[in-house]
Amino acid sequence: MILAKQTLPLYQVAHARTGDKGNRSNISVIAYRPEDFSLLLREVTVDKVREHFSFRNPSTVQRYELPELYALNFVIDDVLDGGVNLSLNLDAHGKSLSYWLLAMEIDTSL
Repeated sequence: MILAKQTLPLYQVAHARTGDKGNRSNISVIAYRPEDFSLLLREVTVDKVREHFSFRNPSTVQRYELPELYALNFVIDDVLDGGVNLSLNLDAHGKSLSYWLLAMEIDTSL
């Protein structure tokens, strides 16, 4: 029996908080329900986040696990066009990037 892959956008199981400093974005992804934290651990990996942000050319992506908060914190370098004060882009900073991350599709079939 072959199981079909089931995906859904990350925002259906988590919300995000974000901040930025210079050319670094800091995005926390927090599970709505404690039982979904294991799904975040499995599906929201450094490699998948780097791939999702590949259009911004991040130099590094680091993931920190906060199990007591059912959260992951990602520090993504060089994604803000030099930072808020140097960027000519309209709101290409922290908050809009957190919404972009929440749009990432995750696999729930495993």
